[in-house]
Formats: sequence, structure tokens, C-alpha cells
Amino acid sequence: MIFIDAAKGKYPFFLNEAIRMSKPNTIIIADNVLYKGYVMSDYNKHKQRTAVRNLREYIKLALENPKLKSEILEVGDGLCYSKVI
Repeated sequence: MIFIDAAKGKYPFFLNEAIRMSKPNTIIIADNVLYKGYVMSDYNKHKQRTAVRNLREYIKLALENPKLKSEILEVGDGLCYSKVI
């Protein structure tokens, strides 16, 4: 299992590294992927713009990557649960 809870602006990088280090059936969990609801809204304020953009990219990569089976859980600030296939 790999747990990602770090700089929001680097989540896509961490996902790629997690996939690189994984074997089939590895679980990757990313915390705070909905970031106070900003990720799913039209939020565009300067202070969190990079974090929100990169979290949106993380979600897109996790959901569209053929090596992963992923889902977003609306628990707390959001969790992304991915299984390497």
C-alpha cells in the first residue's frame, strides 16, 4: 500500500512514482483530493490555483490510467482509492 498525503501541487508526480514502484494489487490512497470542495467547483483564486489544478490532474490521471482501477470517495476532504491491475 502507498499512501499519498503531501504537497497538493505535486500529487501527479507522486502518482506516477507510486505506479512506477508498484506491483499488481498494490493499493494507492491519496488524501485530500477534493481539497475543501475547491476541486469540484469553479474555484480559481490565486492562492490555491496550482494545488487545485494539480489535484484535478491527479484525479484525471487516476481515473483514466489503464493500469489503475480508481474511485473517488467523498469522505472528509476526499480520498482517491486506486488498485494497480
